[in-house]
Amino acid sequence: MAMSMASGITTSIILETVLLHRGADQLPWVRATRTAMGMSMVSMLAMEIAENAVDYHLTGGLVAFGDPKFWLAAVVSMGAGYLAPLPYNYLPS
Repeated sequence: MAMSMASGITTSIILETVLLHRGADQLPWVRATRTAMGMSMVSMLAMEIAENAVDYHLTGGLVAFGDPKFWLAAVVSMGAGYLAPLPYNYLPS
């Protein structure tokens, strides 16, 4: 689970950094990285924790690509990962 969370958070930070650097904002790399890390760390942690907790609860940590229950658990965990950070993402700042 720790590797999964680290991979998800790292991938998200890299993607956000590239978008902030190359997108409409055109931020320098260092500022884009700091912004990416600061703007969504709580959201990413909530998403990763919810996804992994639901997935582990439903599958017991067993990866069985041929089992339809595994894929159903994956879909349910993605839904939980989407819903978990929604209140935080839409709170007025």
